[in-house]
Amino acid sequence: MDPAPLDIAEIERALDRVSHLLTRARRHGRTVAEAGVPVERAAVPVLRLLADAGPLRPGELAARLAVEAPHITRQLQRLEAAGFVERVPDPCDGRACRVRLTALGREATERIRAVRRRWVAQALAHWPEQERRLLAVLLHRMVDDFQAYAAEHDTAGAGARRSP
Repeated sequence: MDPAPLDIAEIERALDRVSHLLTRARRHGRTVAEAGVPVERAAVPVLRLLADAGPLRPGELAARLAVEAPHITRQLQRLEAAGFVERVPDPCDGRACRVRLTALGREATERIRAVRRRWVAQALAHWPEQERRLLAVLLHRMVDDFQAYAAEHDTAGAGARRSP
């Protein structure tokens, strides 16, 4: 059963509010200051993905984050210079390399995540545990469905250029 258009409008509005709240430069500044990790906003998804997925080729990083290759190249150069990532040979193709987190990069990623977890825990402290669990289940389900939808439509328009 399809939700009513009003439901969709309210979901989109709520997502827009969450997106704005979580991506504000001021919030990022406070997060990295509290974590003691001097990285720009665009580097955080790269660190998180490498922490979750392990070593990846730069092209795989770009594809999974749905950004253009030059964006990833710039981020990797900055993260490598800061000592957060390193390039290692690709075991499947000696001509290629993969990027992985260094010990410093793993620590930085965990510190950023810890700050964010504290923020979420404090913001939702008055929610019953059952509602927090339900929210997590629904958010994961929504993200999975959004990714499946995007993958289907990205494949259909394979020649189309994606914006960062």
